[in-house]
This record gives sequence, C-alpha cells and structure tokens, in this order.
Amino acid sequence: MVLPMRVVRSPPRADDRGVNDPYTALMPDNLRVRSVPRHRTWFRDGRTSVYVDRWGDPNASRRTLFLHGMGGHSGLLAPFAAAVAHQGVHVIVPDLPGFGRTRVPDRAGVRYPHWVETACALARAEQEEFGARIALVGASVGGMLAYDVATRTEAAHTVVATCLLDPRQSAVLRHISHRPWLGALAPRAARLSAGPFANVSLPVRMLSNMGAISNQPELTRAVLRDRSGGGNKVPLGFLRSYLETGPLVEPEHAHGFTLVLAHPERDRWTPVEVSSLFFDRVAAPKELVMLPNAGHLPVEEPGLGRLIETIVEASTPA
Repeated sequence: MVLPMRVVRSPPRADDRGVNDPYTALMPDNLRVRSVPRHRTWFRDGRTSVYVDRWGDPNASRRTLFLHGMGGHSGLLAPFAAAVAHQGVHVIVPDLPGFGRTRVPDRAGVRYPHWVETACALARAEQEEFGARIALVGASVGGMLAYDVATRTEAAHTVVATCLLDPRQSAVLRHISHRPWLGALAPRAARLSAGPFANVSLPVRMLSNMGAISNQPELTRAVLRDRSGGGNKVPLGFLRSYLETGPLVEPEHAHGFTLVLAHPERDRWTPVEVSSLFFDRVAAPKELVMLPNAGHLPVEEPGLGRLIETIVEASTPA
C-alpha cells in the first residue's frame, strides 16, 4: 500500500518556460506552445522518486492529471500538456515507475500494481492539495489506469481515455501484442514468466505493436528510439502483472465520475471496437468522442484539436 507522497518541488529552471522535449519538433504547430510555465518536480515515496512535470498556473481553478502508456513518459505528453495548460488548466504529468526520469530502487522488480499505486497516490495528493476532485487523462494503456484510479480513489470527477484496454479480453491481447498470434499465447507465456524469469527484461517493441503507435513514420521512429519510452525494456514480471491485474471495480458497478472515451478514428493499433468491449459495459455517465483522422498517438487534425478541446472541457467539473 502506497501512502500519500510528499511533494518536493524543485525551483523552475531558465529553460522551464515552454516545451523543450525532442518530440516537439515532430508535432504540428498547435502543439508547439512555448509560453506556458513548466515546473519540474518530484514526489518521493520511500526509495522511489517519481518525476513530475507541472504545466501552467498552479493556482488555476482546473486541474488535470495525465497518465502515459507503455511507450510514453512525461516528455512524449509534454506538447499535449502544454496545449491544455495554455487554455488555463494546471496539468500534472508523472513518469510512471520504470519509465522516464523516475528513479526506482530495482527496475527489474517494477510491476503493474506499482503503476496503479503511484497513480492513486498522486491523484489523492492532488485532490488534497487542490481541495476538490480533479480530472484524469489516460493515453493508451493509461486509459484503463485512469479508470482504475478513479474507481479506487474517488479523486476524479472525469476520466478522459484515448482507449480502454482490458487485457482479460482475447481480442485486446491480439491487438496489443507484437503479433496477433502472440496475443493468443500471452496468458500461457505470462504464467511461465514467474520465478527467476520475472526479472528478465525485454524491449517493449518485442512485446507490443509499438510500430503502430502513430501514423507519422518519423514520430514513430523517434518513439522507438527513446530509451525512456518506446525503446525501453520492461521485466516479464511487469507484463505478467499487467495481464493479471483486472480493475478493482467492474464497469457495471462504476459510478461517481464521468467517463469520456476520446478515441482516435484511424488508430491502427487499438481500434475503437476493442475499447468498446469495456466502454459499452460502463454504468457511469459516459460519452464517446471520435477524433477524426487521428492515429493512436493523436497528432493529426482535426482529431488533435478535438482532443485538446475535450480535455479542457472535461477539466471543468459540472
């Protein structure tokens, strides 16, 4: 059980105003916002130091926590965070354990429940500091993570997910795996990854269809080369725990927040039909927003503009 973490804020550096991450040059013009304050901070929990980017005015009346997926980290989401913060929302973007700048005592020991615990602790801490519930935005695998945080903590009034992947579904496994036939073997292979094999790490691109993370070849290559993100390695124990960790609250019993599925229309990795397997069962108030012309990492217009607009609207509680 992770207790609420103490916020340790580092002072802003000279280059902290605007986006300076390598992905920015590959983004469309409206994701190259350079006038938004950025504060690089840390949450500390025991021996784990969680790196957190904070975008925009910390006293803003709206606050949103971004959660990345398997091929991401705060740097990949930085242009999106800056664009949302430019609209008056304070945006918090952590590097989840094993990715980005976050420091863990044992990278081989990172498991998916660590992601859940870290995200829940961050959401609770933000709610306590803000004095009100916040919005959650989950990208790719982060979509289901955001749903799970909302149901576990009651810290969120709205969840925006670009997809909702329930790995208990065979169709989901076929799509997220490096090859469809690997998806069929994934549960059996996961059981074999117990014991000493659990700490063996393999590249993310060998385990998942990372080549479909975007519909822009140059951007996809950048993600795959990024050793903090899509070019990273993960322990087999993480993969097994991800496949075996279902949501605490089944969708038929979800309540207390609004779920928005903002799904890219041209997602070559996880089409909307895959997310619908879970989304259609959700009992909480929900809305499906399609992002026209956008790929899994939605950088194409008009879907990109629709996504930013959706997140900004969702950041304002009803």
